[in-house]
Amino acid sequence: MGGLAKIEPELIKLGYQVIAISPDKPEKIAGVMKKTKAKYTLVSDSDATAAKAFGLAWRVGPEMREKLKSFGINLEEASGKTHHLLPVPAAYVIDTKGVIQFAYVHPDHAIRVSHEVLLAAAKVAIGK
Repeated sequence: MGGLAKIEPELIKLGYQVIAISPDKPEKIAGVMKKTKAKYTLVSDSDATAAKAFGLAWRVGPEMREKLKSFGINLEEASGKTHHLLPVPAAYVIDTKGVIQFAYVHPDHAIRVSHEVLLAAAKVAIGK
């Protein structure tokens, strides 16, 4: 979310509403928003409903869950659920008619779209 926070002011100036979806439970999201002081809307998808609907959900196996725990990340604690699903990185630029003008999805959970590319796509989508 760090890259998104960097370009958020410019996206807002361009007329975009920035919405992010997190697999974390609402209580955890509130803490993140307070800490980052971001202005964008961050909503919880702890049930993985949106991730599954967008075709972005992947099941985290036991080995990866243990590896994440070694980094201080407990999926069950973060989401409040035991489904062990996470979304792959994705970003969309959607116009005012609801048409997706740019989509980025990567199957590797560690590779995310750069904020420079996302901002460039947002500018192209509105003709700037």
